[in-house]
Amino acid sequence: MEAVRIDKWLWAVRIFKTRTIASEACKKGRILIDNNSVKSSRMIRIGDVVQVKKPPIIYSFKVLDLSQKRMGAKLVTNFMENVTPPEEYEILELNKLSGFIDRQRGSGRPTKKDRRDLEQFTDNLDFDEFNFDD
Repeated sequence: MEAVRIDKWLWAVRIFKTRTIASEACKKGRILIDNNSVKSSRMIRIGDVVQVKKPPIIYSFKVLDLSQKRMGAKLVTNFMENVTPPEEYEILELNKLSGFIDRQRGSGRPTKKDRRDLEQFTDNLDFDEFNFDD
């Protein structure tokens, strides 16, 4: 097997849950090869670097082997290598931290998870550094 459709490969290596979602991502321009958006019928080869835009970051995967059949999670490492730069993961962490700060108005009452996240964030702050007397 020299080449495989990009949507089949993305589904087979478990980047997307269904092949339909993978092909929709291609149609929306969220799948890139060499910084060019690709159609779902695009054939990929071993050595290609596939970029997947899943806001807020762009994941990068190097194709190590080809498959058209979905595989178990343990086998995925034989077919792709995650080459996403660490800066992208830092953006993801910052986005998680700011998630409870940027709550949209009218989105309802904060959940228990929101409360725990806020408490964890404020526990890390040293309030003695702030001057509240002004």
